[in-house]
Amino acid sequence: MRLLVVEDDPGILDVLEYSLRGAGFEVCKTSSGRDAVRMSGASDFIVLDIGLPDLDGFDVCREIRKTSSVPILFLTSRTDEIDRVVGLELGADDYLAKPFSPRELVARIKAIARRSNGHHEAPPGGLTIDRDSFKASVDGRSLDLSRTEFEILTLLAAQPGRVFTREQILDGAWTDGGCVTDRTVDAHIKSLRKKLLPAELIETVRGVGYRFKP
Repeated sequence: MRLLVVEDDPGILDVLEYSLRGAGFEVCKTSSGRDAVRMSGASDFIVLDIGLPDLDGFDVCREIRKTSSVPILFLTSRTDEIDRVVGLELGADDYLAKPFSPRELVARIKAIARRSNGHHEAPPGGLTIDRDSFKASVDGRSLDLSRTEFEILTLLAAQPGRVFTREQILDGAWTDGGCVTDRTVDAHIKSLRKKLLPAELIETVRGVGYRFKP
């Protein structure tokens, strides 16, 4: 996936490029809002700062949305509610405030990309997932899931039988931010199993990780 990173702080730009390339993304970068509009057509995802020197990030988003539905995530030091609302109303898909966790950023990008590739999925086991509304159900019974539990379930159920390590779960589904460990992953899996019923839909592969029962 080709990511366009638009950020005017060289230090943050370097951190973003390093983290995103390490997660397997192809990264293009610019500090210019006008260049971002021009480069958006060749991008699969855009990480966009608001406070740019030549063209405000909101204006960049507005221009891109005239011709493209490419996913956009605002990454900015502006934390006021009105800024978040404006960004989302302009068509952004998510909003992450600085300072940020690179792991959380990667997780959010992957989650948005999964949703943009298909709104509804019906994995095996009577499980239905609606990515638009962040709702899941088993045999018609709605599941009361946290955002992180929903992303873990979506990740595992998308590839039944595949074993995911705890690290892969952290990289692909984590949304809580902060310091996390293998025990934190285990705790979320335990909670998710209680809500799934049958809990056996998620199997433990001893010494490796977890998988959705094929």
